[in-house]
Amino acid sequence: MAAEEQEEALLEKHFHENCPGCKVEKYKESRRDLPIHELVSVWIVVLCTALPISSLFPFLYFMIRDFHIAEREDDIGYYAGYLGCSFMFGRALTSVFWGIVADRYGRKPVIIMGTISVVIFNTLFGLSVNFWMAIATRFLLGSLNGILGPIKAYACEMFREEYQALGISTVVTAWGIGLIIGPALGGYLAFPYFLPCLAISLFALVVSVVASFWLPETLHMHHVSSELDESCEDAETAPLQSGVKCKTQKVGGKASKKSLVCNWPLMSSIIPYCVFSLHEVAYVEIFSLWAVSPRQYGGLSFTTEDVGTVLSISGAGLLVFQMWLYPYLDGLLGPVVVARVGGVLTIPILSSYPFIAMLTGLSLSIVLNCASVALNVLSICALTSLMLLQNKAVDQDQRGAANGIAMTAMSLFKAAGPVGGGSIFSWTQKRQDTALLPGDQMIFFVMNLVMAIGVLMTFKPFLVERPESKKTESNPHEF
Repeated sequence: MAAEEQEEALLEKHFHENCPGCKVEKYKESRRDLPIHELVSVWIVVLCTALPISSLFPFLYFMIRDFHIAEREDDIGYYAGYLGCSFMFGRALTSVFWGIVADRYGRKPVIIMGTISVVIFNTLFGLSVNFWMAIATRFLLGSLNGILGPIKAYACEMFREEYQALGISTVVTAWGIGLIIGPALGGYLAFPYFLPCLAISLFALVVSVVASFWLPETLHMHHVSSELDESCEDAETAPLQSGVKCKTQKVGGKASKKSLVCNWPLMSSIIPYCVFSLHEVAYVEIFSLWAVSPRQYGGLSFTTEDVGTVLSISGAGLLVFQMWLYPYLDGLLGPVVVARVGGVLTIPILSSYPFIAMLTGLSLSIVLNCASVALNVLSICALTSLMLLQNKAVDQDQRGAANGIAMTAMSLFKAAGPVGGGSIFSWTQKRQDTALLPGDQMIFFVMNLVMAIGVLMTFKPFLVERPESKKTESNPHEF
């Protein structure tokens, strides 16, 4: 009780009347119930930035074909890969920049800028008349959309300590749902390609208005006085309000914070997170290309509407699982075991896809939907667990920078996913009669190798969790 009283006294003492971050801290202190409104706000912002990433995959095959840039049909996958990666490549180049902007000028301006970029450049992508216009608009969309890194820090700053894990889980769940609903919209609304882009852009316009008027700023915007620095030093183990930055060095020579790059519990969780993310984005693209490709190449000859149906069912299953079952599994097994089991179980499911292509009719629909739901659920479980490990590996005042590093690394891996996946997909379609792993069996085998590498990285001595004692010393209420 004495520690809590001291914490409340410190918070009350250092509130600044005109500081938006302090207003958020006051609001957090005044309520103890589940922050439904804040969770919904984070949800729709993340959903807005995730929808355009993969919405093009169901019609990407036909879009490249209609651009008449591929000389042969089995070359479409190469161009599809480059177009698919342009978004992630642009985001990888600017993620650190947007993180710095968010730390200096606030989370809210970056979030609004990101939603407006979706409105403009996603609409222009739908109106693309050639391959190079499509590449340019997707690249600019990725470059100017810096939401995901700051929104992770925002989710921690907006919620009390006991709800921070729920906030991070909300970000990951909305992200996973967006990566599934996006292709579903692209499949249902492809008419030919502008309508799904317009629908997502209109949703982004609504989100930008909501963010502009109702989303509070969490960054503390006041000059920290020397008295506050001394108070921070005296209460070093007390959890201060999120976003208030104590100077890392004092006049007497206080030690600077530990470098995040040297924080192995953080880096050892970021690396497998990147591998799992690479697998996720490659799967989304390859599944759509595989499903719409002709039967003679080992595909399913699906229409874009068929792909949309499968992905819609997967999205519904993922939403139910994340809301009701994932928190129970995480509490029962812990994030490391959940990530490990999720990765292992995706391997046999993905290996079954070439054999699922041999089915027809109702049996194909049932088996494919079950496999798709299971694979998406397991993939998002692993990503959620690894993201939780990243945020447990650092103190609260370093989470923004840690998420920025994770975002940049993940974007680079995700940029490589569509290029590699599209190239391998085109290559495998040309080797239908080989004795070893013919046709699409090879591409699913390669994807399983990637997943196997990610799973191996979840074992010791590679993956190291932060000792509980250090978590308690830095913030006794955290997680």
